[in-house]
Amino acid sequence: MILRDTRIAVQSAQEFGRVAVLQGGTSAEREISLLTGAAVTAALVRRGVDATAVDPADGPLHELLDGRFDRVWIALHGGGGEDGTVQGALSTLGLPYTGSGVLGCALAMDKYRSKLVLEAAGLPTPKWMMIDAPSRLDEVVERLGLPVVVKPAGEGSSVGMSKVEQATDLEAAWQTARRHDQNVLAERWISGGEYTAAILQGQVLPMIRIETPRSFYDYEAKYFSDSTRYFCPSGLAPERESEFAGMCAAAFSALDCSGWGRVDFLLDEYGKPYILELNTVPGMTDHSLVPMAARQAGIDFEELVWRILETSCGDIRGADGRAC
Repeated sequence: MILRDTRIAVQSAQEFGRVAVLQGGTSAEREISLLTGAAVTAALVRRGVDATAVDPADGPLHELLDGRFDRVWIALHGGGGEDGTVQGALSTLGLPYTGSGVLGCALAMDKYRSKLVLEAAGLPTPKWMMIDAPSRLDEVVERLGLPVVVKPAGEGSSVGMSKVEQATDLEAAWQTARRHDQNVLAERWISGGEYTAAILQGQVLPMIRIETPRSFYDYEAKYFSDSTRYFCPSGLAPERESEFAGMCAAAFSALDCSGWGRVDFLLDEYGKPYILELNTVPGMTDHSLVPMAARQAGIDFEELVWRILETSCGDIRGADGRAC
């Protein structure tokens, strides 16, 4: 499945110039970002790229202001790195960067507004509502039933997320989510399978089916648990995978995402798909899904990291006029 993106193939590491790998930061996903950044930096160096890890927590973007770098590989997850903030700053500085632009990142990170866009585009997503006060907790059960998922609208990696099976647990789940974001979303629980589709330079890669013995695919299951099982190929019939790839490509385009990313979706007990969320800077750790899908497509980790760096090539030019 091909999107509108076309690959700008780079043949030589020297064409990239000096690359800053932004990692760490101050979000709740800092730990995972450091793992992603370390893996990405090492892979780039092995391919001969002049790459240096930079942590904005050490001094916000100060190392990018002196002209030392020609482009940026964004390995920041969560707020400040995946929500359009750093993308806007880099655009202002004239530094090319990997992945989606300001609008795509901002929309994908905001689960509330991404829901609105998906629904407006006619794309399926689980029934949901915002919880802006404790008085609305009873309404959650009336409108969505139980179980539900309660989560902060502006976090990723299942940070602050809870599965709620009893109405008496709703307030505690809401309070947990509010510690991460004042905007809290409740979403109807979909009991079927969980799948993900990685997108790279306009191509939807082979899909992955995810199984976990935990109550849901939470932070621990995503990054640390050895009991999580991943199936790639996914086991979907080819025609169904093609159908879902089209759906994921449409969602990626609707939210103005580009370059690379990941679309997570669920299937209910009848096989109906529901788009869960989009990730514009997915993890690149040893438990991560995009490298797994890329391997199935014949793309090893070093080549994947290189191809993602290619997404920084385009109209925005670096300090020396370089745009690949």
